[in-house]
Amino acid sequence: METINRRRFLALAGLSAAGAWMGMADALAAQTDATALNPRNLLASPRFASTPFTLGVASGDPSADGMVLWTRLATEPLVFGGGMPTRPMAVEWQLAADDGMRKVVRQGSAMAHPELGHAVHVELDGLAPGRPYWYRFTVGGHASAVGCTRTLPEATAAVDRVRFAVAGCQHYEEGHYTAWRRIAEEPLDFVFHYGDYIYEGESQPGLRKMNGQPFTNLRNHVGPQIYTLDDYRRRYAQYKSDPDLQAAHAAAPWFVTFDDHEVDNNWAGAEDQDDTPSEVFLLRRAQAFQAYYENMPLRRSAFPRDGHMQMYRRARYGTLMDLHLLDTRQYRSKQVNMALREEVESPERSIVGVKQERWLFDGLADAAPRWHTIAHQVALGNYMREKDGVVQSSDDQWSGYLDSRRRLLDHIQKVGFGNVVTACGDAHRHYASDLVQDHRDSGVISSEFLATSITSGADGQGVDAYARNQLAHSPYLKATTDKRGYVLCDVTRDAWIGDMKTLDTVMQPNGAVQSWKRYAVEHGRPGLQET
Repeated sequence: METINRRRFLALAGLSAAGAWMGMADALAAQTDATALNPRNLLASPRFASTPFTLGVASGDPSADGMVLWTRLATEPLVFGGGMPTRPMAVEWQLAADDGMRKVVRQGSAMAHPELGHAVHVELDGLAPGRPYWYRFTVGGHASAVGCTRTLPEATAAVDRVRFAVAGCQHYEEGHYTAWRRIAEEPLDFVFHYGDYIYEGESQPGLRKMNGQPFTNLRNHVGPQIYTLDDYRRRYAQYKSDPDLQAAHAAAPWFVTFDDHEVDNNWAGAEDQDDTPSEVFLLRRAQAFQAYYENMPLRRSAFPRDGHMQMYRRARYGTLMDLHLLDTRQYRSKQVNMALREEVESPERSIVGVKQERWLFDGLADAAPRWHTIAHQVALGNYMREKDGVVQSSDDQWSGYLDSRRRLLDHIQKVGFGNVVTACGDAHRHYASDLVQDHRDSGVISSEFLATSITSGADGQGVDAYARNQLAHSPYLKATTDKRGYVLCDVTRDAWIGDMKTLDTVMQPNGAVQSWKRYAVEHGRPGLQET
């Protein structure tokens, strides 16, 4: 224990310069633009013995006229520094109207800075709405894979359909990323990743128990628990080296958000679960945020500033759907003991904070879109189970912030469009549930599709004792299973359909995918109907 504490102290002590990069945020963000000025220490003619595109390509945050194109250079992804020279270099990029990259419509260069882990973010605008594009990067005589992206329809376009996947919780040690390969094969407009892209812990080798079953890691994390910027960068590199994950990133644009494990398990605002002093934990959080930005296709508006990331945002898919992406970590109050009902129900506690709540309520009151989809991290459904003679729910989900939950459901009911559906994850199980107030017979207000994990929890047991327990104590919960997979969402003007996909195995490669349960919400009539 003494050694662990000492390492942690030394790692965090080495982060005392965190404020330096935060103060440089505007300058570094500006230099990721395709029109960047060449710095004096530019490596003018980089040469690499092997490809620097080991982490793949990605696109994200699409709008009606653009998106972000991403890559990160690393010839040796699991080595601190990625095997890269500690100098900036120019990376060429191309955007084409065809998958053969013959009809190039945009091209330029962007700077890959060592201060940002040699990540490249190209933020484009002025493109045609509602169409696909293809892109690639080149540097030092090497070319990346070709990725496919697409713009959203114009805000006023009368769109009839949108298809997207909801997925997350991809513990590297607990299974193959077969679900990502299956998602890459789906004809999608975008992917929503709800969080837990990485897990921060060190490996637990050997035989152990998982959900009461014997388990041995399929593959192991490199290095101990992560605290420093280099630690986080290497962990992302290990995850991003997986070819199935790379395929999913290259197949469609993503909207991403973080949950807890991108920083530390169950962190809340400025506090972690270990009672670390806030000023110390915020040093670690700042490193995690920088690494997250470096490794995700995010706009410059999300660049970490003063230890904060602007993650809640909105996307409009024509007149069909508004997508409200939430942040339920940075602004939340600390979790409390669920037996302390007065604290659980306190109006002074929040899971989203005052400013974000107001922003969300304003968006949900807009009658222009046919549907509103709340894309967030943790369950809004109040999923109850009996344990040791007490019926309880989670302190880390909306059920642990009952006044926040009540205010949101009251607002959805007040605006009264009958067109709000929520999509989230975190629980490592599929859930399909109607949403009602916890304290009165409100009737069905909305519905929730909670997507199970990509790998976290390994193969799972299906409808196990835990699932049966929750079904017995949660009357509005329609279905839940412990298997791995994702939710395929198909939204038309008449219905919002969630197809809950499961895999027969993730502990073996090439698992088969099936449609486990499929539910629809009819426009104007809240409530799930099995189809």
